[in-house]
Amino acid sequence: MSADSISSSASGGSRSTELASVLSLDDLGAGYRRLRLGAPAAAAAAAPGQFVHVRVPALDASAMRRPVSVCDADPAAGVLTLVFKIVGRGTAALATVREGDRVDLMGPLGNGFPLPPAGAEVLLVGGGYGVAPLYFLARKVLDGRDGRDGRDGLDGRDGRGGIHLFVGGRTKEDLLLLDDFRALGVDVRPATDDGSLGTKGLVTAPLDTFLAERSHGRTVTRSHGHAVGPRIRRNAEPCDRRTVLYACGPAPMLRAIDERAQALGADAWLSLDRRMLCGVGACLGCTQVVRDGDATETVRVCADGPVFPRGRIVW
Repeated sequence: MSADSISSSASGGSRSTELASVLSLDDLGAGYRRLRLGAPAAAAAAAPGQFVHVRVPALDASAMRRPVSVCDADPAAGVLTLVFKIVGRGTAALATVREGDRVDLMGPLGNGFPLPPAGAEVLLVGGGYGVAPLYFLARKVLDGRDGRDGRDGLDGRDGRGGIHLFVGGRTKEDLLLLDDFRALGVDVRPATDDGSLGTKGLVTAPLDTFLAERSHGRTVTRSHGHAVGPRIRRNAEPCDRRTVLYACGPAPMLRAIDERAQALGADAWLSLDRRMLCGVGACLGCTQVVRDGDATETVRVCADGPVFPRGRIVW
């Protein structure tokens, strides 16, 4: 069984389904798993920041699908890669699949990350398995900068250049895909709550250090558990190139990145993590209040997101 034609745009997604074959399931430790699927239609259509809605084979037919972010997609090989954490009955069942099993996918769904403009410096901020869609994004950006899609810009491979990953977790076991990012040439700056790897503290700690170095600013006070960040004149350029931030992780982290991006006058795109039941906006189980000019409105994270621009989310 194959999927119907699916749009390759980063916006929207498709309700088409595809019966994917399990190619491998890797244990990344601490309850995290990397699942590689033979899914030609989804792999051809997926954009960074989108997700697929997975029907878990071991659960009964009435069980709801589980949303999982796309970690990578290889259209030429027809391979879709997902990363998830075992947190409940559904993901525990998904972790029991074996090579050759079949998994029913819907999607890819949702609105993904817009690619940065040529020449932009890209700052990726992830917490836990929130790094998964950021890996796909980093690879797509570097593909463009290598001239594979006709775009140009920084190559991001000089350790200081175009792409930096700030990744946080409770312990070093919660920091995922670090070697994969480094293999791309991404500058990786980890942080852990217990200090077992990288900077001790929240992921905003190494980010603030980086921004302060770029802007000659300094870190001040604290808000919502995260340092407010360098004191930077609004709309000032903290770096010698235009900066774009992308973030995926828990809400307090996203709020902190939102505040920093607005203070810097930098573009930022935030991927919200919500419990999604239907995945297509019908059940209204993942609503979020956002700004619409001077007013507010309620949107559906699965259908209208999960990616939103900075300054739009009402925290």
